[in-house]
Amino acid sequence: MRPPLKRVDFRPGDKVEVCSKEEGFLGSYYEATILSRLETGRYVVRYKTLLRDDAVSEPLTETLFPRDIRPSPPKVYSRGEFSLYQAVDAFDNDGWWSGEITGRLGPHHYYVYFRTTNEEIAYPSNKIRVHHEWVNGDWILSQREQPQPQPLQNQQQQLGQQFN
Repeated sequence: MRPPLKRVDFRPGDKVEVCSKEEGFLGSYYEATILSRLETGRYVVRYKTLLRDDAVSEPLTETLFPRDIRPSPPKVYSRGEFSLYQAVDAFDNDGWWSGEITGRLGPHHYYVYFRTTNEEIAYPSNKIRVHHEWVNGDWILSQREQPQPQPLQNQQQQLGQQFN
């Protein structure tokens, strides 16, 4: 039997992330702030990085169902070091995209592979965060996450491989 889903009631001012349902953006998350909760149970949010489509450069606001919103994930201190094949999120195109580390480029850049687009892109470590899943109202490390990740440099030395 599956455990009951935890209900999360957001309040105005709460920092959240919104899942995109648009083609080409599926699986990406965008930072937003809760503005209000409507009597219908839906929430009005204001995006941090997305702007309105019209000529006015104001943040986009949108009314969403609770299932499209999650709290901001926990901050995990990584010292800017990630492990080979570690599940991560990379900040790109104004949102967070789920991928995995596939290599290192210099001391502060990593290659991230995205299964949804079959692309591998290099990012500075300050644009990468440890990936978490929002499951039944709790944050958990991704199943792909290694319990005690080693720095990529150590793994490369052990494998006798170099990533450029």
